[in-house]
Amino acid sequence: MIIVMKPGATETELKEVSTVLENAGLGVHISKGSERTIIGVIGDKRLLRDIPLELMQGVEKLVPIMESYKLAGRTFKPEPSVIDVCGVRIGGAEIVMIAGPCAVENHDQIMGAAKAVKKSGAKILRGGAFKPRTSPYSFQGLEEEGLKMLKEASEATGLLTVTEVISEHSVEVAAEYVDIFQIGARNSQNFHLLREVGRSHKPVILKRGASTTIEEWLNAAEYIMSEGNYSVILCERGIRTFETATRNTLDLSAVPVIKSKSHLPVIVDPSHAAGRAQYVLPLSRAAVAAGADGLIIEVHPCPKCALSDAAQQLDPETYDSLCKDIEKIAEIVGRKFKYGE
Repeated sequence: MIIVMKPGATETELKEVSTVLENAGLGVHISKGSERTIIGVIGDKRLLRDIPLELMQGVEKLVPIMESYKLAGRTFKPEPSVIDVCGVRIGGAEIVMIAGPCAVENHDQIMGAAKAVKKSGAKILRGGAFKPRTSPYSFQGLEEEGLKMLKEASEATGLLTVTEVISEHSVEVAAEYVDIFQIGARNSQNFHLLREVGRSHKPVILKRGASTTIEEWLNAAEYIMSEGNYSVILCERGIRTFETATRNTLDLSAVPVIKSKSHLPVIVDPSHAAGRAQYVLPLSRAAVAAGADGLIIEVHPCPKCALSDAAQQLDPETYDSLCKDIEKIAEIVGRKFKYGE
């Protein structure tokens, strides 16, 4: 349920309503819009059945929320959220580019990738340190040693960093090194892990599972937000369909659908959707045109030498060309992106 306060409701009236809710054992989330303030009530609304909230000073109306994702939905927060990560704003007017290799392999590789993607306009460096792979014999990542290299590349270039976390242990270790956690598709419904990153209060990129519906995806975000972490960025990365020409089928319709249902920013990962570098450029252009707030793209100094997902990683020259295209498309759709450092 949400409580819509009257225009001009005072801070005292707002506090009185919040106190009543908290005393009833309910959570409170306040969202201040340009015209009205909305109080989100978190918990079992039956606890309020004997409390006449609608008669309290400053209250305009009570609105039930029908969706199971209360915190992530637009009913709860009508205005789009902008996630500010150390000055990089995701969900605002600017298209944010996140780029880097699938996995951190060695010092020269991650440093070369960082310098290349920054030169083209990226703001955030991606690099996997914990790699859950389909085969137990595939490269599993360098873990903490890889995180140290990622941090060193960040300090050398000024880029923010994101890495995937796969367990409570990896959350604890990665927290010391990176700016943003990523929850991969395999863990999108690992509810224990979602709660763990929620308690960390570090920004989270939440990827859509390969067979996850949009409602299930938003409910996964709800798990993170229910722990008090509202810095959630949704990432469409393709879903599993009958088609085998690409690794996954990129669901670009998810971008406008999410924006109609949720206030959270949404970015697109064309690399994991395509599975082939040749398709990444057109899918990236289409994603920006569809309204994505950013792109997360795999870029490797020498893709053919990559220890994981070699076929889908761009070389720096191709990524640079893509960023030039994104600058032009962003302007056409009323967004901003600055190519180059």
